[in-house]
Amino acid sequence: MVPAINPTALIIDDTGLLKDGDASVCVSRQYTGTAGKVTNCQAGVSLHLASDTASAAIDWRLFLPRSWDPASPQADLAKVARRERCGIPPDVGHVEKWQLALDMTDESRFWSVDAPLVVADGGYGDTAAFRLGLEERGLHYVVGTSTTVTAHTHDATPCPSSHSGRGRPPQPAYPQAPRSFK
Repeated sequence: MVPAINPTALIIDDTGLLKDGDASVCVSRQYTGTAGKVTNCQAGVSLHLASDTASAAIDWRLFLPRSWDPASPQADLAKVARRERCGIPPDVGHVEKWQLALDMTDESRFWSVDAPLVVADGGYGDTAAFRLGLEERGLHYVVGTSTTVTAHTHDATPCPSSHSGRGRPPQPAYPQAPRSFK
């Protein structure tokens, strides 16, 4: 697909597949833009190649909610009991959607897929660890964010705080409050 599309961007997105009943794997009550609300659905994270003239999905991951992970405090015993019947290997647990997206980005680079830009919506852009993960990989990105996200200016540096010698030493802190992205 790379030669056919000549990608100018990797697009990261997730899609909800509405479900009713208990036969499908990884179904949980969660928000999906497909319905515009919290409902029973599966969620899949996808990675797409895109250019001005074409696009194609090149990677997908099924999102395993915490309720399906026996190691999670939020595990649902009925869902955990269905794991084997659904074919979920015992070593597979909950991974945040933003981490699935970074894993797929790494996989695409292993496949020699090269695109100058990563694009994602606020579901990913609001997560600092996702943005930092893209930066650590040397990837340029454009992501949506909500108005609640804050940041410090690029030249801000945390300053050490004085320590009385008792208790844990304080962590360095920024002298000024972060500013809203809004």
